[in-house]
Amino acid sequence: MYWLIIMMTLGIIGVIATGFYLSCCPHRGRRAVRWFKPAVRTNLALFAAAQAALIFVGAQDVMAATEAAGATGISIGLGLAIIGVGIPTAFSTIAAGIAVGTIGAASLAVLVEKPEIFGRTLVYLGLAEGIAIYGLVISILLLDKL
Repeated sequence: MYWLIIMMTLGIIGVIATGFYLSCCPHRGRRAVRWFKPAVRTNLALFAAAQAALIFVGAQDVMAATEAAGATGISIGLGLAIIGVGIPTAFSTIAAGIAVGTIGAASLAVLVEKPEIFGRTLVYLGLAEGIAIYGLVISILLLDKL
């Protein structure tokens, strides 16, 4: 399992090193465009493949392990159910962040031209932020079912 962690680490280091190289040497950036996108794609694919393999290998190790003495009584099924309860909140907050970023940038651009529509832009931002609240409500309802 250590080789998977090493692969993931090398993928992240490769992406960071490529970014540092292009930020430190901007005059070479035009020539580097040829290899930059394939290098980042390769590093991200390496990271994703290693993480997927780590999940599958790690899950098999956890399933094969005997229950430790004095454990808290949380089974694997309950642990996966708790993770599943958090997924709606995670995805909804990511979606809300994307929406608020886009709407916030657009509302700031509009407010420069027409400051009198400040209230309308707040309504749109509130609607975008509501996405995260809906995910939180779904997670609370699912947590009640456990």
